[in-house]
Amino acid sequence: MDKAAQSFDYFFSVIKRLRAPDGCPWDKEQTPLSLRTDLIEEVFEASEAISDRDVLHTQEELGDVMLNAVMVAYMHEQNKDFSVADVFLQVAEKLVRRHPHVFKDSEGSSQMTKDVNSSDEVLSQWDAIKRNVEGRAAGSVLDEVPKGFPPLLKAYKLQKKAAKKGFDWKDVLEVKAKVYEELEEVDQATAYVQAEQKISANNGEQSKPFVHSCPQQVNEAQLHLEEEIGDLLFAVVNLARHLGVDPCVALARTNAKFCRRFGAVEKNMKAAGIPMDANHLAQMDSFWEEAKQNGL
Repeated sequence: MDKAAQSFDYFFSVIKRLRAPDGCPWDKEQTPLSLRTDLIEEVFEASEAISDRDVLHTQEELGDVMLNAVMVAYMHEQNKDFSVADVFLQVAEKLVRRHPHVFKDSEGSSQMTKDVNSSDEVLSQWDAIKRNVEGRAAGSVLDEVPKGFPPLLKAYKLQKKAAKKGFDWKDVLEVKAKVYEELEEVDQATAYVQAEQKISANNGEQSKPFVHSCPQQVNEAQLHLEEEIGDLLFAVVNLARHLGVDPCVALARTNAKFCRRFGAVEKNMKAAGIPMDANHLAQMDSFWEEAKQNGL
């Protein structure tokens, strides 16, 4: 038995021990449903470690991803739904089926219309096998995008699906123009909201949107602004895609960067004995720039 097989056997034996009747109380209480959030969080943490090029942290986080995935699979094995072995066999068979250009006896070989020499051709063949061999054809190609995806990820995946059907901008300049167009429409919608709020205030009415006493015109104006903001975000996602950037990864990195720099601001403000409020924005901006210069 090679090292990989030995290490997985040991790993799996630990998971089974944790779930045994005399195992860990916390692990025994968990269910596939209770571990959904943990699984998602571990994937994001692994992605962040990869982005940071932190090899040791990546190793650790990938282990956590596999821990949660195999733990959930073992729970289903305990329920006699399917086994952990079934999971690995199924994904291996799928890989063989969807790579007929590598595995010549693959079930997917019927979809090989030509030699596959590029990533785009691989993905096109992959989709053909899903539809014609596995019977996964949907009413719309967009139905293949899971409904439960976070909105940013869903926008990215919807655009990629549509682009595969030829529904896409010709070049990045057109996408940039669309971003500016949507930004202008946001400005117009914002002006409309402000005008309606002013009319409402002059009439002595509550102008805060979506409260019970707010006039319908203000709510409608705010809903229109919300729609335009959505269009702007969708256009920015499109721009990222055309530039070869995953917007989810990009935003996750920016979130992490903001946390590092803001944390430095908090630390320096506390050390200087300066309250963190709008009256001391200049000092906070100064510490923010210092954090940037220090590579945070």
